[in-house]
Amino acid sequence: MKPAYTTDPNRPGEKRLPELRWLPNRVRHMLISMLGEFVGTYLFLFFAFAGTQVANTPPSTIDDPASTSTLLYIALAFGFSLAVNVWIFFRISGGLFNPAVSIALALIGAIGWLKAGLLIIAQILGGIAAAAVTSALLPGDLKVRTSLSESTSITRGLFIETLLTAELIFCIFMLAAEKHKATYLAPIGIGLALFIAELAGVFYTGGSLNPARSFGPDVVLRTFDGYHWIYWVGPILGAIIAVVFYRLIKLLEYETANPGADSDGREERYAEPLTDEDIRRDRNAQPLSSFNTALTHNTAGRRTDGTDESEFLPPFQPTNKPNHFRRSSSRFEMMNGPNGTDGVTVLGDTYSLPSMPSQPLPAFQHGGDGHRSFDDRNSGSMRSHSRSRASQYEEASDHSFRSAPHTESGSSVYSSRGSS
Repeated sequence: MKPAYTTDPNRPGEKRLPELRWLPNRVRHMLISMLGEFVGTYLFLFFAFAGTQVANTPPSTIDDPASTSTLLYIALAFGFSLAVNVWIFFRISGGLFNPAVSIALALIGAIGWLKAGLLIIAQILGGIAAAAVTSALLPGDLKVRTSLSESTSITRGLFIETLLTAELIFCIFMLAAEKHKATYLAPIGIGLALFIAELAGVFYTGGSLNPARSFGPDVVLRTFDGYHWIYWVGPILGAIIAVVFYRLIKLLEYETANPGADSDGREERYAEPLTDEDIRRDRNAQPLSSFNTALTHNTAGRRTDGTDESEFLPPFQPTNKPNHFRRSSSRFEMMNGPNGTDGVTVLGDTYSLPSMPSQPLPAFQHGGDGHRSFDDRNSGSMRSHSRSRASQYEEASDHSFRSAPHTESGSSVYSSRGSS
């Protein structure tokens, strides 16, 4: 059933469901973002927690050496879960799923502080929900808490969390906050950034990089270590470092240091649009004998190395159907001339164009189109695919021109006017 929308009287042009007329648009947008962050954070951490739970079963003590397969399993679970869910929810709420990321985006002005605060609440609730569902759904004790290894001091753990989070958030800045041709692939890069960060930090600090990731399991288990604060302070400090570096390179205009880095070598190049003064100057300088003169104005300085799209455009040819060609700017207009011929109206003046033939030109006659040799042409025999005599010609109908050759027979459908 298709929903019926109504126009919002407070904001013309915006539509909403009739049941939500009472809800202001700003509040509605905030609720949508909060809902997306809650569900997205829950999905991201649930699959990550589930993978970690599987990797840590059967349980092992903190002193046991971590196996490479276990570390890789946990890193893959977090990285791929983040990539998938960011790709799902970035159109809804931005796909942040991390209070540190929300703070960082607010610091650079990408989102407002009110929205950032609401998203942080939703993200923390999503982390708690993910830990609770993992604990209830999977057998055994919940083993997804983040904790320091015995060889890792609190100070070292704080700096590990800070630096790894800074790397992740700066990746988000450059791939998602900065718009470019590969922005739609940002979830893949963000997921890979978390993957490599988990590989580096999961054995020493548990690889949190996210206050919601550490807070949720501790709430469910009702267990808080004395150093739990590093999983809040570390990511926030990392966000500040990423923001400072991002603002520095923006201040230095990093785009000019490596121009064309986002180019595929086929940029579209267009001439500047014509102004009324340009047209008057051209009209006074020389008569406008054809429409091409107006279209090719200001093209003398363009490159001719194949990167200009207009080089491949066909030359303008007026049609014999008047009033069928319109320019959206209404500066140029095809119209009937005084004698029924085509013309161009420029600023109120009409210029005649060469008249076009009323009938289409005939196609090549058989024997002269390259399909037959000289001997075959003199033999008087016709090819089997021809159904008309050599003295007759076939004209391609408008239908055959637009519908292209028939896919089954390998030939076009023609209307033989000459044979009628």
